[in-house]
Amino acid sequence: MQGHWLEFLGLMVAFGISAVIPGADFAMVLRQSIAHGRKAALFTSGGIATAILVHGSYTLLGMGVIVSQSILLFDILKYIGAAYLLYLAIATLRGPSPQPPTDLEDHNPRAATAWGAFALGFLTNLLNPKAVLFFLALFTTLVGATTPGPIKVFYVVSMSLELFIWFVLVSVFFTMPQIRNGFFKLGRWFNRITGLTFILLAIRVAVARQH
Repeated sequence: MQGHWLEFLGLMVAFGISAVIPGADFAMVLRQSIAHGRKAALFTSGGIATAILVHGSYTLLGMGVIVSQSILLFDILKYIGAAYLLYLAIATLRGPSPQPPTDLEDHNPRAATAWGAFALGFLTNLLNPKAVLFFLALFTTLVGATTPGPIKVFYVVSMSLELFIWFVLVSVFFTMPQIRNGFFKLGRWFNRITGLTFILLAIRVAVARQH
C-alpha cells in the first residue's frame, strides 16, 4: 500500500469533489432530513454508501465495462432509474407537507423506518445509470492497471466511507432545529420544490447518453 498513497489520495479527492455536487442522493438526504428527521436521514445515507460498494464491486469485476459498452443495457438501466425518480417525485408531491415534531416520522411509516430509509438511499444511488460510467472513468484514469486487487477493494470501501461521512454531515446540518424549522415554514412548497427536483433529475437520467 505504501507505493499507492498518491493514487489513493487522488482518487479520494476526485470522488470527494463529485460527492458534494448536489444530485439525486443529496436531494433524497435533504428530503429525509426535513420530512423525517435525523435518524431517517442517517439510514438513508447508509443506504447510499452501501450502493457505492455495489458499484465498486461490479466495476472491479469488469461488469462496468460491459454496461458501458452496451447501449441496450445502459438504456434499460437509465429508464429504470428515471422511473424510480419519477415515483419518488409523485410520492413527494402527494405526501403531506413536513410538520414540526413530535410525531413527524409517523406521517410516512415506510420512509421513516430505519430499513425503509436505508432502502430509499440504496435504490436512489444504485439505479443511477451514470454511476457505472463514473466508477469506470475514475478507475481507468486514476488507478493503475498493476494496482493489486486488495488495494482496489480498499479504495472502494474508502470511497463508500467518504460518501457516508459527507451525508452524515449533511444530515446533521439540515436536522439542526433552526435549519429544519426554516424548511417547515415552506409548507407544501417544500414538497413541490423537492418533487420538481426529482422530476428534473428523472429527465436528466432519461436523456443521459454514454460517452
